[in-house]
Amino acid sequence: MNLVIYLLEKYYGREMAVLSSKLFQIDIDRSSQSPYIVFNGQKSHADNVVLQAQEFIEQNSSNKLSVEKLAKKLAVSRRSFDRRFIKATGNTPIEYFQRVKIESAKKQLELSRKNIQEVMYEAGYSDLKAFRDVFRKVTGLTPMAYRKKYNKETAFN
Repeated sequence: MNLVIYLLEKYYGREMAVLSSKLFQIDIDRSSQSPYIVFNGQKSHADNVVLQAQEFIEQNSSNKLSVEKLAKKLAVSRRSFDRRFIKATGNTPIEYFQRVKIESAKKQLELSRKNIQEVMYEAGYSDLKAFRDVFRKVTGLTPMAYRKKYNKETAFN
C-alpha cells in the first residue's frame, strides 16, 4: 500500500497521494514497519542452550536479568553464551530480553486501560525514560502514541 501511495505521489503529485492515503486510511510518509512487528522470538535453530535461555528469558521477562548468571546457570562461559546467542537469534541476550519486554508492553497497551507507568512496571522497567527510549527504538512510536493507535478502546474515539 505504501508503494502505491509513493507511486501516486511520484506520478500524480503530493496532493493526490495525501487524498488517497486519507481515502484508503493508509499512513502517509511511514518510514518503518516497526509498529506492526510481532516479536515471537527466533527459535528456528538447533542450539539447545540458547533455546533454554530463550525460555528462561520469556518466563522471567518482568524480572531483572543478569546475563552472567544466566550463562552460569546454563554451564557456559559468558563469551561463548553471547556468541552462540547472537549466532542463533541475531540478537544479543540483552536485545532479546528487551524485545520480549517491549512485546509484553505492546500487548498491555493494546488490550488494557493501565496507565503507561503500570505497563512499564509490569514489563519489568523501573525508569520511565529508559522504557520510552527502548519502546520507541523497537516500535518507532512512543508508548502513548502506540496506545492511541492500537488500543481497541481508544482507536475508535
